Amino acid sequence: MKKILTCTLLILAMASCAFGAAFKIGGTGPLTGGAAIYGNAAKNGAEIAVEEINAMGGDVTFEIRYEDDTHDAEKAVNAYNALKDWGMQISLGSVTSKPCEATAAENFTDRIFALTPSASSAAVTEGKDNVFQMCFVDPNQGSASAQYIADKKLGKKIAVIWKNDDVYSKGIRDTFVEKAPSLGLEIVSETTFADGNDGDFSVQIAAAQNEGAELVFLPMYYQPASLILYQAKSMGYAPKWFGVDGMDGILTMEGFDKTLAEGVMLLTPFNADATDERTKNFVAKYQAKHGEIPNQFAADGYDCVYAYKEALELAKATPDMSAETICAKMIEQFTSMTFNGVTGENVKWAANGEVTKDPKGMVIKDGAYIGLD
Repeated sequence: MKKILTCTLLILAMASCAFGAAFKIGGTGPLTGGAAIYGNAAKNGAEIAVEEINAMGGDVTFEIRYEDDTHDAEKAVNAYNALKDWGMQISLGSVTSKPCEATAAENFTDRIFALTPSASSAAVTEGKDNVFQMCFVDPNQGSASAQYIADKKLGKKIAVIWKNDDVYSKGIRDTFVEKAPSLGLEIVSETTFADGNDGDFSVQIAAAQNEGAELVFLPMYYQPASLILYQAKSMGYAPKWFGVDGMDGILTMEGFDKTLAEGVMLLTPFNADATDERTKNFVAKYQAKHGEIPNQFAADGYDCVYAYKEALELAKATPDMSAETICAKMIEQFTSMTFNGVTGENVKWAANGEVTKDPKGMVIKDGAYIGLD
């Protein structure tokens, strides 16, 4: 009798473990350092999605873990290896482009499927059938920005300031400059900078001002952009400013005077002011938990987890499957399914991992993002 009881308890324990099994999902991002706003936002958004999905109690639940890569490629690979040792089955890749280029190579070799929320370099997915993006790829941001500026008649004379040692900035700049002339936009000034000379932008600003640029295009992250806005004001230069998704986060930058960003425009896939229930619920939860309005990085992280949920359900995947088996199933689903999330409706992916969804124009007014469209 004692032996039967022991066996019964063992079976129940095993059943309980199986019932409680969850897919292990991991990602790396800058959780500390100068780019921490991006990493923490993506992590926070992904964690809210995991909490919601796990509370539903369906067939797909997640255990999530993020590792800090400080926006450094070598550290990102070390962080990725820690996640692999932990048992990661599906990946959120890395948050920023250069680290994600490094970890994507590991994803490809190890056959662990990756869906990065915000690493937008084309090199992230190039030649890798199992690495996908939730964000716009850099070349698309450049051409879409030029098209938007022309369509909205925001200015004819354009200055471009970009960072020449950053794949993100260069990729966007290249396609913007290529596309602009065909739309009737005149690039009257094009100046650049790199690490080490990114504290004084007086030369770049003066070039734009002297050439009469009506609009300055800033394909860069928010840190240098914040200095450009500050220094332009001190020089008495007040053009229209137009940025890209890397500018999303400038309003939560510690010590930044939000009035400097008044009127700044950017393209982003996420509008926190949208009135659909999905977005309203996400924004409310994020604000209650983190005390601020979620940016695009948070929204993309949130959508990544829900896209995984949908793909895993469609594939009838189970947590006892190997990462390689799940990888094959994710490739099949992500190249065939259509996804609806907070960053876009009818979202689809090509075989090269590139996402298709509509960008939204935003403008900063009174310290908040407001939809332009």
